[in-house]
Amino acid sequence: MKYTLRTSFARRTALLLLAVFILTVVGRLVTISGAAFFCSGWPVCIPTAPIGYLKLIHLALVGMASIVMFAVWRMAWREQRHHPTLLPLTTVTGILFLGQAFVGAIVVVRNFPLHLVVLHTVTAVSLWISLAMLVFVSGTLEEDGVADYQFDWRQRLKDYFILSKPLIVALLLVTTYGGLVAGGKAWPSFSLTFWTLFGGMLAAAGSSALNQYIDRELDKNMQRTSKRPLADGRLTAAEGLSYGLALCLLSYYVMAGYVNFLAALLSLAGIFYYVFFYSVWLKRATVQNIVIGGGAGAIPPMVGWAAATGNLSLAAWILFAIIFMWTPPHFWALAIVRKNDYARAGVPMLPVVEGEEKTRRQILIYTVELIVVTLLLPIFNLAGTIYLISAVVLGLLLLYAAWRVFRVGGNKVAWTMYRWSSMYLAFIFLALILDSVM
Repeated sequence: MKYTLRTSFARRTALLLLAVFILTVVGRLVTISGAAFFCSGWPVCIPTAPIGYLKLIHLALVGMASIVMFAVWRMAWREQRHHPTLLPLTTVTGILFLGQAFVGAIVVVRNFPLHLVVLHTVTAVSLWISLAMLVFVSGTLEEDGVADYQFDWRQRLKDYFILSKPLIVALLLVTTYGGLVAGGKAWPSFSLTFWTLFGGMLAAAGSSALNQYIDRELDKNMQRTSKRPLADGRLTAAEGLSYGLALCLLSYYVMAGYVNFLAALLSLAGIFYYVFFYSVWLKRATVQNIVIGGGAGAIPPMVGWAAATGNLSLAAWILFAIIFMWTPPHFWALAIVRKNDYARAGVPMLPVVEGEEKTRRQILIYTVELIVVTLLLPIFNLAGTIYLISAVVLGLLLLYAAWRVFRVGGNKVAWTMYRWSSMYLAFIFLALILDSVM
């Protein structure tokens, strides 16, 4: 495999490498000389001493390198959308470049907090590794790519929206906000609310996109998922992977920069749990996939709690347990309805492996356990009367739905359980929010 600068894309990546190298050298000189203290402001600063012009030059170089980065990024998304390596590499490189600039600015404004200083260093190393790989891979291209102008941009935006699993994201944001309000025992500030939910949205949407990238072949065998953008071929695998990686990386920078380190770390843990632990391994490996994998969806309220308090108390872990216990009966109800789909796809869901009768019984058992867990908050005096009454009423309604699944059976009853359990989770966290502020 011979490296050349034969293609325009390879030449642009080589120019980008040179621009980032010069930017890095000048940035290091700014750090050593202390020039930043003599030219405050971003993205433009006014020097108060001659050495301050070095910082101004650095900012100008950031702007020029950004233009080159955008040109490389635009060409990749127009001409390399089918390339399994180039498009994801270009996307990750672009996000790391933006992240480096973003964290560099935040570090100075926030008076050099340790976790952001470390993040700035890690991002710089990652950027150079990613950029070196991008330059090498682009240099192996035999010819320039061809832009496809036959896109229906409205359909493509819709497909990316679908790739994000918006309904699941919305439910996760409700639980995140519940943790945020409950942790602070008051309505949080607009700024904290916005950045926590925005970061959470990016993390959830990115994880969902990566999940569909991993499951794209499996999804083709299931009626429920066969029309998803990647399974149906409306988006390429490279586009799905790139989109997911971009959102997940952005989510961490948002959380770390505007919320706090613990919230960012928990959000990142949720991404790894869902993408690698569940999607890559558990889903196809064991009938307990949903039980163990439920931990991924249980992390958002902990993120909200950490955003409000900077720590995790017993109440935060109970919120985790609520969603952990809610997940099996919710998804097993769906698995009953889609039993044949999962069987064709080879996914070892409980009704496929151990039968519908045992699944119905397990739905009832887990529902009872879920109701008990929801009552732990008032038992430990961590929630008040509004939450207690709501938890009892909602729990009885959910128990009735689970009892009907157990006694009556059938897809219609199971589907009702699936739909109602989604509303149950949203309502119980709404009750927690109202209880916390009233």
